[in-house]
Amino acid sequence: MAIGLIVRLKTNPGKGPAFEAAFAKQAAGVRANEPANKLYQLVRSREDENSYVVMELYDNEAALEVHRSAPHMVENRPNMAGLVAPGTTIEIFDAV
Repeated sequence: MAIGLIVRLKTNPGKGPAFEAAFAKQAAGVRANEPANKLYQLVRSREDENSYVVMELYDNEAALEVHRSAPHMVENRPNMAGLVAPGTTIEIFDAV
């Protein structure tokens, strides 16, 4: 069963461009190395420049676990650490 994630986050003020660049690098790694990932898309709010949503879709739970521990994800986490404000939420869905 396919698994979907919606990640809601805010960046620290003024950190949006750096976050977007770090995310683009991370997304390139996902697209190049995770064939079971079907969607990995960042979108920015039109009303709040610090508010983002990441939409993700994986073939199954195993693909999501591969994603979480993938080298490109682990390598990029320190780059994201000072960019994202506290309060990130992750909602997990089953595809229907």
